[in-house]
Amino acid sequence: MQLEQQEKVHAAYRQQASDVLSELGSSADQGLTATEASARLEQFGPNEIRGEKPPSLVAIALSQLRDSMNLMLIAVAIVSLVIGEVTTSVVVALLVAMNLTLGTKQELSARASIDALTKLQVPQSRVVRDGTLILIPAKNIVPGDIVHVEAGDLVPADGRLIRAATCETQESALTGESAPVAKGVETLDGADTALGDRSNMLFQNTSVTRGTGVMVVTETGMNTQMGQIANMLSKVTRSRSPLQRELDTLTKVIGIVAWTAVALIVIVGLVRGLALTDVLLLGVAMAISAMPTGMPAFVSALLSQGAKALADAKAVVKNLSDVETLGATSAINTDKTGTLTMNEMMVSTLYAEGHWFSVEGSGYSKSGAVLSAAGVPLPDFTRLAYGLVLASDATVSDAGDVVGDPTEAALVVLAAKIGVDAEETRRTYPRLAEVPFDSDYKFMATFHRIQLDGQEHLFLLVKGGPDVVLARCSQSGGPLKSSPTPMDQASAELGAANERMGKQGLRVLAFAARILDEQDEKIMATDPMSLIHDLALVGLVGIIDPLRLEAKDSVAIALSAGIDVRMITGDHAVTAQAIGKDLSLGPGAISGAELKKLTDDELKRQLPDLHVFGRVTPDDKLRLVRIMQETGLIVAMTGDAVNDAAALKQADIGVAMGSGSEVTKQAGRMILTDDNFGTLVHAVQLGRITYEKIVSFVRIQMTALMSLVLLFVAATVFNVNEGMALTPLMVIFVGLFVVVFPVIVVAGDEGAPDIMLRPPRNPKVTLTNTPSVLR
Repeated sequence: MQLEQQEKVHAAYRQQASDVLSELGSSADQGLTATEASARLEQFGPNEIRGEKPPSLVAIALSQLRDSMNLMLIAVAIVSLVIGEVTTSVVVALLVAMNLTLGTKQELSARASIDALTKLQVPQSRVVRDGTLILIPAKNIVPGDIVHVEAGDLVPADGRLIRAATCETQESALTGESAPVAKGVETLDGADTALGDRSNMLFQNTSVTRGTGVMVVTETGMNTQMGQIANMLSKVTRSRSPLQRELDTLTKVIGIVAWTAVALIVIVGLVRGLALTDVLLLGVAMAISAMPTGMPAFVSALLSQGAKALADAKAVVKNLSDVETLGATSAINTDKTGTLTMNEMMVSTLYAEGHWFSVEGSGYSKSGAVLSAAGVPLPDFTRLAYGLVLASDATVSDAGDVVGDPTEAALVVLAAKIGVDAEETRRTYPRLAEVPFDSDYKFMATFHRIQLDGQEHLFLLVKGGPDVVLARCSQSGGPLKSSPTPMDQASAELGAANERMGKQGLRVLAFAARILDEQDEKIMATDPMSLIHDLALVGLVGIIDPLRLEAKDSVAIALSAGIDVRMITGDHAVTAQAIGKDLSLGPGAISGAELKKLTDDELKRQLPDLHVFGRVTPDDKLRLVRIMQETGLIVAMTGDAVNDAAALKQADIGVAMGSGSEVTKQAGRMILTDDNFGTLVHAVQLGRITYEKIVSFVRIQMTALMSLVLLFVAATVFNVNEGMALTPLMVIFVGLFVVVFPVIVVAGDEGAPDIMLRPPRNPKVTLTNTPSVLR
């Protein structure tokens, strides 16, 4: 296969499976020959995610040595050694070594995210070669290979499905969407189909949760979607934290003051006829007095205190400077699933027999009740409950542990709230036949003998998308109802109910049933699909991943602190907008497809009005962070999936979830061990308090430094002790130990009570701004 031919399969989801096979020169039954596979492996290389070569330890150390503070200290150490001040030279050299070690350690940690990504490789895969299904190392898979997958497998490469049987995959690593995605072989229309909507494609390192599939490999290695994320990750360079940038500026200012004062003292000393050795000793003492030798240690101590407070609050930072970055945060881009929401699907709304009902409870807890929204008496939901549990396979323990599909788990929990136990009901009424769920017809059906109203009936139970189920219904109200409503009279009302739940961000499922006769029973054994018609609609259920209890309050606190909060999710924009409205994020919502059409300048102009982003890609997330940073915002970005890694690394403070992938944990700068947005907001508060402490300390340090500088200048001008006010070691002692007691007082400050009612500090206003210097 030629390289130009491979370019055509980038849009394989828009092509017939047969056309993709033809372009890749492969056969669904025979696969590739061993000879052809070997040639393609030579052409395209192994199916691996490659990490870039990390910088050497020497290169990192040399970059640290070029820091202006270290260069000044090195100059002081050399001059001290030349004039015989060996002790002073050794002490200053130790300070340089300490700075060098801490800086190098932080640099080395930045490489870990790409290394973690390479560990996600799938070791073995089932591939058709020369007409035989064999097991080969996944790294040897090439474009054109025919790969078989089943429930429990990780997909080894990107590929176009050519056969699928009730196949579903979990793609949260790529799209961030928690619900399993139904897969099929139908060709899709549209050039801009979002990654999460490409239902005929499988992607590397996503997991198959149900059914089986056969795919032809279209992309391998760095050309896969996962490989593209690795490419983005390797190109992202971490920016220095706001505190690091401010300390850099402060160091430059101090350097100018120090060397100006040294030059003045040396010139005056030489004019007075002092020996060169004495003049240099005086210059060394002056230089040390003007440099904040104790500042790095004391700032680290304050940051360490903040890091410990964060860890106690279930927010773990990797580098001390990240503590302060949190305090400077002016915008938060937050993931939805598991951060703002519980990542536990739950039925919140029912529509049955022409009435609305709400459902109490939280997540997978079976406690709660069904309540009437209009105060009408509750109908008998037994028929609905049978459909919930018998047309599902998931199980939920009393402790809330789920085995199976999360959406089906929500249905089982609803049945428990109605009073029907899933496991007992399934034992009592086993399946006689079934039509498994398939993405082509979007429903599943099961057949059971059920005792109802004192009689045993052969029941057909159907669960699926509202549009397809309603199309197969002839009446509304359920079987055995005395006065069912014909579908032509109920369809408009049911359609409006479905639309209403959709606008509320709910995933809607329809449940229907039919009682079969003896003739139908014979057909059931050979052609069950032919019986799925003339159904009676039992009800519509609306499922949602509910917000965490503290999510609304935490968002409100962040907004009151002047922090822009934006929700970024793999969900469709309509669903995302409904949740954003519930969180009071504002009406501005945009999809990934719409986002791509905006130029950078247009996005910058519209950014203040956009707070909900749906169906976005990894590249969209990365671009959004960069654009926000270009407007001057200090951006915190949360995420738990591999597709979040590049944006997390680009953000000023990348926040990974404790339950997230190893890649995101390595790419982020902070880990929330409880996956809670409220913890992030509390971390911002602690970061602000830590910054206030650092500001107080810097002012104390600057006051001490200016006092020492003025002392040396005065001693030189008035020739006190030949200008030598203090020896170099005395100056170091003052810088390291005399200020320690004020630092203890600063460290004990609990912070201002209104600190989260203030807007974020302006990152352009540095520690050395004129008002602070005058104070």
